[in-house]
Amino acid sequence: MSAHGSPGNEKLLKRRPRASSLHRIETDKGHHLTGPFMVQTPLGSTTPESCDSPVSSGTFRMAKQKEGFVADLLSARWVVNPVSSFKLLMIPVLLYINWELLAPYIAPQLSNPVAPLLLISYRIPDSSPDDPRYAKGYLDLAFLAFHIVFYSFVRQFVTIVICHPIARYFGIKKRAKLDRFGEQGYALLYFAVMGAWGYRIMGQLPTWWYRTEYFWIDYPHWQMKPELKRYFLMHASYWCQQLIVLLLGLEKPRKDYNELIIHHFVTLWLIGWGYLINLTLIGHAIYMSMDIPDAFLAFSKLLNYMGWHRLKVGSLAVFLVAWTYFRHWLNLVILRSIWFEFDLIDESNRVWAPETGAWLVWWMKYQLLFPISLLQLLNLFWYYLILRIVIRSLRDVEVTDVRSDDEDGDDDDTEDVKED
Repeated sequence: MSAHGSPGNEKLLKRRPRASSLHRIETDKGHHLTGPFMVQTPLGSTTPESCDSPVSSGTFRMAKQKEGFVADLLSARWVVNPVSSFKLLMIPVLLYINWELLAPYIAPQLSNPVAPLLLISYRIPDSSPDDPRYAKGYLDLAFLAFHIVFYSFVRQFVTIVICHPIARYFGIKKRAKLDRFGEQGYALLYFAVMGAWGYRIMGQLPTWWYRTEYFWIDYPHWQMKPELKRYFLMHASYWCQQLIVLLLGLEKPRKDYNELIIHHFVTLWLIGWGYLINLTLIGHAIYMSMDIPDAFLAFSKLLNYMGWHRLKVGSLAVFLVAWTYFRHWLNLVILRSIWFEFDLIDESNRVWAPETGAWLVWWMKYQLLFPISLLQLLNLFWYYLILRIVIRSLRDVEVTDVRSDDEDGDDDDTEDVKED
């Protein structure tokens, strides 16, 4: 009997698929977390370029010639076409300006019908002019829709106009890498801005630095500061836009597609429920705990793409601390608050009474626990990958890229890209 057929080897072969599946994730260039941390082609290399990406400005020019604005609207290509999204964005802006200029002479008593698209609605009339408060309503969906278009344009503008030239300066030429660099540049911009904005807003709230008892005291929290309402809706718009791109397949799917879909659905679930049932204070705390570490993650990925591996290791160390604290410790603090402090809600508001803004009957505790726990489980899986990435980075900091150009990208990235 050959050694290959021995019982010991048969057991070994049976164990290999599980080990190899994790290895495939760690070495997958298309994985949103592990891929960007693989050693990149060094500056000055002759990596061939390609043009198959949907965020290629050349591709957009061809799409514009072949299809046009109306076709982009019908096919939803405006989500990834900055020319079409900009045109769509300007329609309500111009209508709003025209109304503001002409309405005082034609219909001075009428409010601007386009305003709910651009500005938050439902100011509470008896709130102080110096410290106004806002409620929620169906016109918030108009604000949401407009800012989905806004993010579609900003995402592609930042990717093509700002990030692609920077990436080329650092010797990145393959279309897949250009696009991944652009994605991380956009992510850094978004999460840094939203993280700083969330920090500023928390300083105005009783929940300052996760004083979790105020998640529940004085519930329902339906009278929102204008900044808090705008922050909530801007977050919702961002995640809706990200989900639209994934679900409609408007970009080349990642290999961790299912993980991202789960993450986006859970995030939108938390945003939607938090806003609907007036848990805006705990919702804000969750978003800030996600934004700040994601900014450090995007920054570390960019350093790796640029080939600054020693600086990347230091950035990864800072990121690991931030991720551990924000994504895990504070997440556990929030879960503990839901379990132990839920009963701080006044008993008169622990009822199902939408007309008064109170929704939190006893079983809603578990409806809150489930999505946040699911998010924690997903974060733990990514945390395990992150720890392995950090260990690999410390071990391989001196390693240079000796792979062939063909090995350093996707199979379809073989054509040259013309300079934008």
